[in-house]
Amino acid sequence: MSSPKILVVDDEAEICNLLQDILRDEGYHVELANSGAQARAARVASEHDLILLDIWMPDADGITLLNEWAGDATLTCPVVMMSGHGTIEAAVQATRLGAFDFIEKPLSLSKLLQVVNQALECGRQKRKDASKFGNVPVTPTGKSRVMQQLREHIQRAADSDAPVLLLGELGAGRETFARYLHEHSPRAQRKLVRLTPASIDDDSAALELFGGEQDGVITPGLFDQAQGGTLLIRGLEDVSPVLQKLLLTVIESRMYFRVGAQTAQPLDVRLVSSAEPAFAARAGQDGFRADLYIRLNTLTLHVPALRDRSEDVPELLRHYAERFADTEHLPLRRFGVSAQNRLRNYPWPGNVQELRNLVRRLLILGGAEEIRLDELERELSAQAAEDEPLVKHDLLALPLREAREHFERAYLQQQLQLCNGKVGQLAKRVGMERTHLYRKLRMLGVDFRQLADD
Repeated sequence: MSSPKILVVDDEAEICNLLQDILRDEGYHVELANSGAQARAARVASEHDLILLDIWMPDADGITLLNEWAGDATLTCPVVMMSGHGTIEAAVQATRLGAFDFIEKPLSLSKLLQVVNQALECGRQKRKDASKFGNVPVTPTGKSRVMQQLREHIQRAADSDAPVLLLGELGAGRETFARYLHEHSPRAQRKLVRLTPASIDDDSAALELFGGEQDGVITPGLFDQAQGGTLLIRGLEDVSPVLQKLLLTVIESRMYFRVGAQTAQPLDVRLVSSAEPAFAARAGQDGFRADLYIRLNTLTLHVPALRDRSEDVPELLRHYAERFADTEHLPLRRFGVSAQNRLRNYPWPGNVQELRNLVRRLLILGGAEEIRLDELERELSAQAAEDEPLVKHDLLALPLREAREHFERAYLQQQLQLCNGKVGQLAKRVGMERTHLYRKLRMLGVDFRQLADD
């Protein structure tokens, strides 16, 4: 059996070298990444059994990377966060986002090896459990009319090789529908390969896409890996101009050259892309080529936000509770009727991914078999941040008067920031008489003088 492969991500060379020496002595294969960009590239290039991820790095913090990797539920290995003094709160937040555990710096050798062993064993158990269901096609959960229609549209589109664009908010399940499309297509026996544009550097884009060939040795690229299958472009918003040009050339010519090779490879790949809803209106602007967009959206399918199919929430809660009980051996808990109704009216800014994380946290924390409304309210309150964007505040949980004051305060604070703390500009912006506006700001406790000073 091959040694487990561990990816260490830390911008401190001394920490990386220390961990490499320790883990290699324990018989593990170790790969190092000194930045967020290197970590993204390493994940694209190969699969790992464990990732040790530092929280603070100059180009991308560990929380951002963890959110990015887990955003579409494609993280296939445990992640252990490494945190220095003063970052424990962030490390705890990371465990709520799906990290297995965290290790505090300076590193303790015994603690490190203990957590690594536990994480690797957890990963092995998950893969073992997942293999029981590995041949069962993924079916997006939900009986709402909009979900039934989307599944029907995807099933009809599956037989074609036409490019598909999936528009939907982050966390709504775009990748789940991409897998559903692939598994219902004639290409289901081949790979679904993911291209994450944000992780590809312009200087290495050709090599990562097309692979390389030197002295008869071939380094497969993403198109090589996807031959006969499906290539999923995850987030058209992040496709750089260099990457756009490479993709367009391949799509138009239906062939590609490996770097260093003289012979072209025929393209036999189904292209599926994903993007946020607002992207469609910006295509052809903001640096994204209109000709590439036209070739990628022969068929456009809209993945609904969870708040637009709230009747599916009870089924999703049950689905993930049973799934985590099976795959992670967590205690099975049921959501009470009041808790379910509360969550049907929750705005779900993070969509299905947020629901999934909430269920997992409640199962990990444990408690009575039934999750009651009071327990749920405590968990939702613990997650709410005062500085969240206005649209993410859960106003439905508040009485009308309190909700109105909460909205007005957040609205005026954010508008005042846009006006650089100048109340005169704010009055024009919001359409209020200045004297009345001053009274409103004082009543709501908005310190406009402090904002102006800042």
